[in-house]
Amino acid sequence: MTDPTASADEAAADRVLKSKHRAMWALGDYPSVASHVIPGLGAELVEACGVQRGDRVLDVGAGSGNAAIPAALAGADVVASDLTPELLDVGREIAKVRGARLDWREADAEALPFADGEFDVVMSCVGIMFAPHHQRAADELVRVCRAGGTIGLANWTPQGFIGRMFATMKPYAPPPPPGAQPPPLWGDEEHVAALLGDRVIDIDARRRTVRVERFSQAEDFREFFKATYGPTIAVYRAVADDPDKVAALDRDLDGLAREHMAADGAMDWEYLLLTAHRRG
Repeated sequence: MTDPTASADEAAADRVLKSKHRAMWALGDYPSVASHVIPGLGAELVEACGVQRGDRVLDVGAGSGNAAIPAALAGADVVASDLTPELLDVGREIAKVRGARLDWREADAEALPFADGEFDVVMSCVGIMFAPHHQRAADELVRVCRAGGTIGLANWTPQGFIGRMFATMKPYAPPPPPGAQPPPLWGDEEHVAALLGDRVIDIDARRRTVRVERFSQAEDFREFFKATYGPTIAVYRAVADDPDKVAALDRDLDGLAREHMAADGAMDWEYLLLTAHRRG
């Protein structure tokens, strides 16, 4: 028998957690990361999903539209959903400049406000990976995709640069809430296949890299992410009262960046590109 008090407590805790996530992604300037550091990643995902004119497409964790806008420009009927309205506001302006028409909806990836089987393509470009409860989010991806439709995901791998960045920041961050899972697990083929289960077929998982040429030296990367990337800003705020920890985190991030930088400053960030079809 379900304990209604426990359910109410869990719902309240989830609202608090989602509020924190929403606020974290409103920090800094994530659209600058999407536009100036990984501008082509969304288009790669759209191509892998085979988006065509007239397709009904949902982008989950769309942010400022890195994948949603290319899908709309390909002629699809696109809904860009995200938990953080500030990111959607920026996306609307970018879409206007680029001549793309699409719908922007505030939505929780773990409780999408859409009907079963509503979309031909359901995709996420380094967005859904930050939903704290992976199975809930995966269940929603599958639910809103029609039978025979495409699910497409691009997520940072645990072994790649961004995955290692999260591992580097972890000792400085507050402990995660109970039940929350690490985002880079969405970049592990076996983990994602288990989340989707036998509800999908034709899984195609490939590890790729995106070339990043935005930074000339390690310190440039660190300062840019300290100013723009919500998770990094949040970790620095957590240790702001301890100058020794701030300095140590600076050194650790600089060391990680140097390890991944070529002589000209170029970096290759690994991600998992996964597509599948909803079983009929």
